[in-house]
Amino acid sequence: MRILILNGPNLNLLGKREPDVYGSRSFEDYFAELKLLFPEIQLEYFQSNHEGALIDKLHEVGFSADGIVLNAGAYTHTSVALADAIGAITTPVVEVHISNVHKREAFRHHSYIAPKCAGSIVGLGLEGYRLAIEWFILKKNV
Repeated sequence: MRILILNGPNLNLLGKREPDVYGSRSFEDYFAELKLLFPEIQLEYFQSNHEGALIDKLHEVGFSADGIVLNAGAYTHTSVALADAIGAITTPVVEVHISNVHKREAFRHHSYIAPKCAGSIVGLGLEGYRLAIEWFILKKNV
């Protein structure tokens, strides 16, 4: 099984950026832990602050991977293009947000990508990524 974790803008600053909201761990450290936790899964990771690079990556793996875990960051609330890219591919996508976006500013309450995703996990910290991976494993075994 092959799963891509795709992170959007500013998520390269995890561990440094607003630790009261996003925690103090870097995503690279957490990703290493995920790889140890799921040795049977081919986990890949890509992060970009650029919308087009995220769309290109969705197009690249969106017909061959078994799942995509996407934290689109602020593009969640602004990008029709990302929503269209998710709608154009066959690989299922799970939307993940580290913080509970519904407890934050009103503009963060709307997700353009959610209607195109298989599901959404919000507010459970970095563990949302693990839960998304576990969902893909369960889905495959059902």
